[in-house]
Amino acid sequence: MKKQYWLILLTYVLMQLSGLVGPFLLLSIGVGGGQPRHAAGQIASGYWAVFSFLAALIITILLIRADKGEAELRGKPASPSLSAFWAVCGIFLALFAQSIAGMIETYVLHIKPGSENTKTIVEFISYTPLLVIVVAIVGPILEEIVFRKIIFGSLYKRTNNFFIAALISSLIFALVHFEPVHVLLYSAMGFTFAFLYVRTKRIIVPMIAHMSMNTLVILVNFGLKDQIEQLNHQMQLIIGGL
Repeated sequence: MKKQYWLILLTYVLMQLSGLVGPFLLLSIGVGGGQPRHAAGQIASGYWAVFSFLAALIITILLIRADKGEAELRGKPASPSLSAFWAVCGIFLALFAQSIAGMIETYVLHIKPGSENTKTIVEFISYTPLLVIVVAIVGPILEEIVFRKIIFGSLYKRTNNFFIAALISSLIFALVHFEPVHVLLYSAMGFTFAFLYVRTKRIIVPMIAHMSMNTLVILVNFGLKDQIEQLNHQMQLIIGGL
């Protein structure tokens, strides 16, 4: 694996770990002041997520510039029009994959519908609306670079086996969201985005699908609150990007 890839992975890990101390630093300088304790903590956590994700994305982009002009995966990249087609199709593929995984979790594994991670993110957004930028745009871009371009891409090039590379990278993607009970749901998303990456040889394609999925989940949670419970029993909708 390239040196800059290791630095990007380190940046991502440090960003995640910074969430353990960053919000307390913001609270100490008055962020969330005048609010009840819980609300202040949520506001500080939300603003820290915005800062840390943006900082990590900037560092990642600077580190990955060395790849400019280099083929992402072996084979000819899809044309812009075909890439756009797969980016749109990817949204429906991700929805379908989540639906199948959700039904397996609910009716086979008897796992209660609903994602605590998604509920937590939605609550953060209600206190810190600016966090929408991270959930809908910054998070998906960063995660596709880390989990698809770097982890999946490196494994795929080494093994030349899609299933093995997608399985390992998807499991890591699932575990990073700290919701092991829904590992099947997150893995289904990981496999979908890995497929889009291999199919088009362009990381921008799973990025667009990932951003669209997260945006859809946000809209559903804030625009269709009365229908959330019914939707959760029909298909699991999770946010993968924070």
